[in-house]
Amino acid sequence: MTSLNGVAPHQARRTFAIISHPDAGKTTLTEKLLLSGGAIRAAGQVRARGERRRARSDWMKIEQERGISVSSSVMTFERNGIIYNLLDTPGHEDFSEDTYRTLTAVDAAIMVIDAAKGIETQTRKLFEVCRLRDIPIITFVNKIDREGRHALEILDEVQEALALDVSPQTWPVGMGSDFFGVYDWKKKKFHTSAGERGGPYAVTRDVSGLDDEILTGTVFDRIMDELTENVELGAEGYARFDKESFLEGHMTPVFFGSALRDYGVEELLDFIADFAPPPHSQPATGGRTIMPNEDKVTGFVFKVQANMDPKHRDRIAFVRLCSGTFKRGMKLKHVRADKTIAVSAPIFFFAEEREIADLAYPGDVIGVPNHGQLRVGDTLTEGENIHVTGLPAFAPEILRRVRLSDTMRVKQMRQGLQDLAEEGLVQIFKPDLGSNWIVGVVGALQLDVVVDRLKAEYGTEIGFEAVPYTTARWIEADNQTMQKMLTGHRMSIANDRDDRPVFLFKNAWEIGHVTEKFPDAKFRETREIVHEA
Repeated sequence: MTSLNGVAPHQARRTFAIISHPDAGKTTLTEKLLLSGGAIRAAGQVRARGERRRARSDWMKIEQERGISVSSSVMTFERNGIIYNLLDTPGHEDFSEDTYRTLTAVDAAIMVIDAAKGIETQTRKLFEVCRLRDIPIITFVNKIDREGRHALEILDEVQEALALDVSPQTWPVGMGSDFFGVYDWKKKKFHTSAGERGGPYAVTRDVSGLDDEILTGTVFDRIMDELTENVELGAEGYARFDKESFLEGHMTPVFFGSALRDYGVEELLDFIADFAPPPHSQPATGGRTIMPNEDKVTGFVFKVQANMDPKHRDRIAFVRLCSGTFKRGMKLKHVRADKTIAVSAPIFFFAEEREIADLAYPGDVIGVPNHGQLRVGDTLTEGENIHVTGLPAFAPEILRRVRLSDTMRVKQMRQGLQDLAEEGLVQIFKPDLGSNWIVGVVGALQLDVVVDRLKAEYGTEIGFEAVPYTTARWIEADNQTMQKMLTGHRMSIANDRDDRPVFLFKNAWEIGHVTEKFPDAKFRETREIVHEA
């Protein structure tokens, strides 16, 4: 991979995620970005009929069948000397912790909003995660080729609902049946179709301003009047773009477009290249801050994916590089295990394709094949004994006891659940009493995914039974308090896969009661994943 002449390789990296509510068009935008960057040759529609082509970023069978993204994937491509690492995130309302952790590995995010629906629940949840980490956000208002809400109304909603300054960069020229294209009011460019109104993006025309004949001779008068009003209000009523404010997470530039018809896609990539941040520093244990320009390699595992290729039963750890120049074959310290591992076959992901990564730099994401040694939260270094911090685990919102159809396959079931837990798809809890494991998930869809994947990848059929518990909390307590808790509440106590004690609560009343009963203990809704060596 090359970089811009005279610029340090990491300065030419842009690592970003796309966040959205289901059906806002995230998968289509992802594909069009890949297409624009030359990573794929044809964008596959999720529900294409009569052919086997599928959305390139959705590889899992359940994703293809339901037309949704369930797992996070990574796609790397190069355009005009900039290396883009696009981390796709699940858009479904039942997204898993995988999504949260993916957002720890990016430097910026594109927030996709449906022009007709505005900000929806899932968008707000993911936005709050970005805000916790001060991740700069670029807003893309999608589907303006369909009937939607007024552009000013959407801008005001983003500003008020998310408490962000908005700075419109482009304006829609009409919507729905009156859609003519997109106007870049700062660069004075009109992005439009080849002639037919509402057609796909085909040409960019330079214009002198709103009174240019290219606009006035093409666009209906009433649409021109509205565009003129929008541009005037945009210049006066909204903040001018300020790079520092954007990078600090206080301002979002807004682009209007249609991913399906290619409007706004290239403008997004250009903006990311010009203004999105290169790799940032990363906090670590002991008050250490890892800087991207350091000589020695550090990286952390933010995702583990088992069986990406069912033929090979492979297991890939996704490692975000924080510093140094990684070279294929390097020996790196696996800090948690206190062992040295040789990374002999690292992988770059190019949509459906994989390539061996001979060199990688801060901001890059490499896949490291392994047999279960690497887990989410692990840190790899050139010898330094530190752990990258900031990767969260969350208390599940749904708990179910696992029911196994064939008791002879307990070993396969447990291996499968351990693997899926390491991916972040589920959490597993081993009760202090009883042998049946309990799984915890963020949303009900994940239960379906677990059933499907255990059957397809491990040949094991399972079901789920209701439990009297509604949530779990990690327990922090001294040995004496822990023993008292076990004496009175053994049925409610389990261990997670890292053998940390967990209290399974029946309801909000019990949380209050137990908290009051054991004032010296803490019951955590979240915990940070830090593996001590």
